Amino acid sequence: MGARPIVSTLRVELYRRPDRAPDGASWARPYTAAVLSFLATFVSSALVTLWLVYVCRRWPGAAMDDKLDDPQKVHRVPAPRIGGIGIVMGLLIGTALVWGFAHTGSVLMMMLMLACAMPAFMSGVIHDFTDRLQPRGRLLATAVSAVLAYAVLDAQVTRSDIPGLDLILATGLGSLLITALAVAGIANAINIIDGLNGLAAMCVLIMLAGVAYVAGEVGDELVLGMALAGIGAVLGFFIWNYPSGLIFLGDGGAYFLGFYVAELCILLLARNPGVSGLFALLVCIYPIVETVFSAWRRFWLRSRPATLPDGIHLHTLVYRRLVRWAVGEQDAKAVVRANSMSSPYLWLLCSASVAPAMLFWDNPPMLGAMIVLFAVSYVILYRQIVRFRSPRWLRRSARPGDADRSRGDAGDNRDS
Repeated sequence: MGARPIVSTLRVELYRRPDRAPDGASWARPYTAAVLSFLATFVSSALVTLWLVYVCRRWPGAAMDDKLDDPQKVHRVPAPRIGGIGIVMGLLIGTALVWGFAHTGSVLMMMLMLACAMPAFMSGVIHDFTDRLQPRGRLLATAVSAVLAYAVLDAQVTRSDIPGLDLILATGLGSLLITALAVAGIANAINIIDGLNGLAAMCVLIMLAGVAYVAGEVGDELVLGMALAGIGAVLGFFIWNYPSGLIFLGDGGAYFLGFYVAELCILLLARNPGVSGLFALLVCIYPIVETVFSAWRRFWLRSRPATLPDGIHLHTLVYRRLVRWAVGEQDAKAVVRANSMSSPYLWLLCSASVAPAMLFWDNPPMLGAMIVLFAVSYVILYRQIVRFRSPRWLRRSARPGDADRSRGDAGDNRDS
């Protein structure tokens, strides 16, 4: 089969829609294949990631994250930062195993999706090993991946339900530019929130679960299967990343997962006109708001480059101002414990945007209201934590003397 017939098959699968709600034997095989994809990618990812942990611990090298004094770092023990390799390999191996069960266009779609993701993924992996590739280069590589998916998979943003923006999206050039910008932006946003054990991975799991739910509601077997496969692969990595931090996601993993989530959202919108364009924005709103707010805070309030790393992201403040008070920092084990205890707070924050997106996926006014409410709530919560007025539900009992030590960190945040 040549390249053109394969692409033609993919395009047929991309726009094939069920004529009625699936029932009986007609849906048994596709949905069974989706569940098998989840199981296959989970097992494959878990085994490959465990092997990576073993290899990197036995033969430490450039893959180890041993720069413990960087401002955004909150761990004390070096760990490999190539977890993205385990996720990608898990998807690749799991999809190949499912191929033996169901020779469908969805399997080919997954393979081509992985091929399109390679520029974004490899740019992150190169940075993980060399620590020399600037954010601009990684963003450019992710935009290239988005353009490839735009051309090969027809993963195009053509509507947003945002007044004025849809006029730009109605043009071919406008759609291409917005698609590349959106995908690169979400990929970078996932990388931004990758600062605690299990934080980025669980947030991606929550986002993919929201996409899978809506895909199931509209009977979109293709997006549902790809979302479940992604959930399985990320979960296989998650069990080694949380709570102990045996391996980190790394830039390669973060950029790949951001690309993957963004592309599935785009495909869901492209294939299902009934799903509002604001659904995708609300699903990804937590990392987006974190990124936009951080850039504004650095550039306008601190007069620093917007891409300069710092240690006062929301997740870092939750760790420093709330959890660390209770746990303390006598040794590495205490740091790991405080790190893992901080992540669930941010999981709740992410769920607070995905849950209403799942409820109102076809209701643009409600989705728009939820987006505004989340953004305002985020800024209020950030300011309260910076000023030591965090909500009671976020607080943990501080040990004597810990409050004074944490207040010593406030000097870095006075202009936040």
